Amino acid sequence: MPSLHIRRATVDDLPALMALWLAAQLPAEKLKDHLTEFQVVEADGQFAGALGVQIVRQHARLHSEDYSDFAVADAARELFWERIQKLAANHGVFRVWMLEDSPFWTRWGFQPANADILTRLPDEWKNLEGRWLTLELKNEDVINAALQNQFAGFLEAEKKSAAQLTERARQLKLFVTLVGFAIFFVCVIIAGWLLIHRPALGR
Repeated sequence: MPSLHIRRATVDDLPALMALWLAAQLPAEKLKDHLTEFQVVEADGQFAGALGVQIVRQHARLHSEDYSDFAVADAARELFWERIQKLAANHGVFRVWMLEDSPFWTRWGFQPANADILTRLPDEWKNLEGRWLTLELKNEDVINAALQNQFAGFLEAEKKSAAQLTERARQLKLFVTLVGFAIFFVCVIIAGWLLIHRPALGR
């Protein structure tokens, strides 16, 4: 088995990718506009295959997988899967989808998507034809419920904080008002004292 290496596709890979896609009767002209989605496998430093990973919100789709030498396919898929899991973790992906039918992916946990699961399929992919396989990486319902609870707690804390600020502002306003009245009365007393004692002070 040759030494395999996985990396992100670059512009320099386009000639090899185009040849691979055309040989597999894939829409090469369309796929080249999605070059940044592709991961490439090299065998002993030579281009050996590629796999597309498209991410839409909390979903990832594996697509357009093909190899120039299928002898390295399963070994390459293991490396691709390690990379995919890292990408999924970095992008907060809950679920991975694919239309591929390789037995390899079902061995790694991908299962046919039933009608209920298909309701979660992003709208951007609903026009794609084929049998969808899917794998849940994180429980979306549990995470969403936790986020909602956390958000509710955050709102409650914000309300409490706002109420405290309002109360402090009311107390400060009352204090300033009382101080103002106190200063006013002191000024009145001093003015009255000066008016009463001015003749005496003038003598």
